[in-house]
Amino acid sequence: MARIKPQTLLQQSKKKKGPTRISATTIILCSLIIILTVSFLFVTYKHWSQRSRIQTDSGRSIIEGNAFVDPKKHDLPGYAILNTARGVITVELFKDSSPEAVDEFIDLCQKGYFRGMLFRRVIKHYVIQAGNNELGATEDWTLRGKHYNRLDTSLKHEAFMVGTSKAKNDDGGFDIFITTAPIPDLNEKLTIFGRIVKGEDVVQEIEEVDTDEHYQPKSTIGIIDVTLQQKI
Repeated sequence: MARIKPQTLLQQSKKKKGPTRISATTIILCSLIIILTVSFLFVTYKHWSQRSRIQTDSGRSIIEGNAFVDPKKHDLPGYAILNTARGVITVELFKDSSPEAVDEFIDLCQKGYFRGMLFRRVIKHYVIQAGNNELGATEDWTLRGKHYNRLDTSLKHEAFMVGTSKAKNDDGGFDIFITTAPIPDLNEKLTIFGRIVKGEDVVQEIEEVDTDEHYQPKSTIGIIDVTLQQKI
């Protein structure tokens, strides 16, 4: 048996102990796995971070800018369609500025409260009332109406605004008042909860009906029904 020289054994030993090379393919695969893992963790963090900002712990509020808003408001109808004997009137509801009045109005609409409600008083260039609440002495109404153009006006007191009386009947009635001219002095008596965006001509037609000395229409005219819509 031939003997292996010591020098040859030393060289073979060095070859066995030499470092193992890592292929380029393995390096690329490992890098991709690391990148994908980091990306997944970042996207997950971003998702939950954003969700925690949008929803509160109670789940009843959301954040819009720096203000907290009840998401239920966004579910409420934004418009009311009044189908009258003279045509259709579309009212934009002030969900943010008059939430209580709008909530009550919507609730009554869903119960059919306004179906068949009559226009009880019509004062030209002043206001139209559907329902039975007394806004005040009719003589006082016309006196104020004659001076409306001398008073300062604001958004709530423009023509074609829709409101309800702040003084409720004992039976919890809800009347509808439509202004037909800028009337600032009605602010103390009415809660404005909407404005007419379509059907101004219908309001003007109702305004022209013949009335008696108490400003009550001589011919029956009223609201046939009211439907609610999110958008128009």
